[in-house]
Amino acid sequence: MSFSDYDLVIVGSGFFGLTVAERAATQLDKRVLVLDRRGHIGGNAYSEAEPETGIEVHRYGAHLFHTSNKRVWDYVNHFTDFTGYQHRVFTIHRGRVYPMPINMATICEYAGRYMTPDEARTWVAEQASEIDSKDAKNFEEKGISLIGRPLYEAFFRGYTAKQWQTDPKELPAATFSRLPVRYNFNNRYFNDTYEGLPVDGYTAWLEKMADHPNIEVRLNTDYFDVRDDIPAATPTVYTGPLDRYFDYSQGWLGWRTLDFEQEVLRTTGDFQGTSVMNYADEDVPYTRIHEFRHFHPERANYPSDKTVIVRAFSRAADKDDEPYYPINTPEDRAKLESYRELAKAEAGTRNVLFGGRLGTYKYLDMHMAIGSALSMFDNKIAPYFTEGRPLDGSVDD
Repeated sequence: MSFSDYDLVIVGSGFFGLTVAERAATQLDKRVLVLDRRGHIGGNAYSEAEPETGIEVHRYGAHLFHTSNKRVWDYVNHFTDFTGYQHRVFTIHRGRVYPMPINMATICEYAGRYMTPDEARTWVAEQASEIDSKDAKNFEEKGISLIGRPLYEAFFRGYTAKQWQTDPKELPAATFSRLPVRYNFNNRYFNDTYEGLPVDGYTAWLEKMADHPNIEVRLNTDYFDVRDDIPAATPTVYTGPLDRYFDYSQGWLGWRTLDFEQEVLRTTGDFQGTSVMNYADEDVPYTRIHEFRHFHPERANYPSDKTVIVRAFSRAADKDDEPYYPINTPEDRAKLESYRELAKAEAGTRNVLFGGRLGTYKYLDMHMAIGSALSMFDNKIAPYFTEGRPLDGSVDD
């Protein structure tokens, strides 16, 4: 089929793109073409079995599904069942292991004694009183003002220096999100209503979303190689890098990226006893180790004498790297505003909408990407096809 035979073109086969494609195909009976430059479906959520062990590995870093949005939860359950997995994270600092986020177990283990919740609140408040939060001038001062110097230096200083490759004193105070201190022993990483992992893996879930006679997926196809062949009247949802679409005309938007070092261990069936272990100390070059067998303890076919671990390293992204986290400096925000104006105009001239993590320069968890895609379909794409309404290219914060 030629490009003129399709009602809608989607650039990118991640969760955002496939959600829009599935809705347009099933709800509007539209013919949808999905393009992806990679050789596999699913974007960064792609998972695959490691050949030697059969253990499912998330190629682009661990993906944990969680949401409190019932509409999103009901939607995704059309395509997969979920396990009862609940994510828990631990961190190693100076040879000792602590649960994260900071909770009563973390505080008591760090202090070397039991505290009541009231005693822990008093202890943290005393430590945090060193710096008034409103006077904090950088990331380090902000962290100390919120959780105190001992907890900050143990769990955030070295980890942040590795994550950003920058002394935390050189990072803006706003970079330190207010991470809650839990004054109970709840060590669930997420507090969302719904949580779990897809029973048959992410790739099976994503393939089911695309399994419709109205949807064609073309892999190994770079949109920019075929863009001029797509009729200007054909609506396009672009989920690639926003600045790349406009040939970096307003400047390059900064991102952090991750490098992964995968290893099959053949002398043990359990390396660390948990799915994710963070390494807080700066002299350890990686930020965390994933051991993927622990994401699916229910799978009896995993070998008992082998395991797969993946070390994650963080650094600034170059233009050819896979972008993960927007840096969002003031300079980035200024460029983003210019790109948003261009994107808004592009909806009127070429019927192009921008969505997803890369297309909006936002870090979106999976559930957020799906929810955003459902909103785009409801508010922009469906009215375009059913009412003849012009496409709205505005991007909300």
